[in-house]
Amino acid sequence: MKIRNSLRTAKTRHKDCRLVRRKGRVYVINKTNPRFKSRQG
Repeated sequence: MKIRNSLRTAKTRHKDCRLVRRKGRVYVINKTNPRFKSRQG
């Protein structure tokens, strides 16, 4: 999992990426390709 400043670039890298907010942190999750996981905050 990568920690990024901007999740917009992480979200646009793959069509299955989704933004999820949990416990005050913003995550990008991807079911089909877990390599694109990242978080912010």
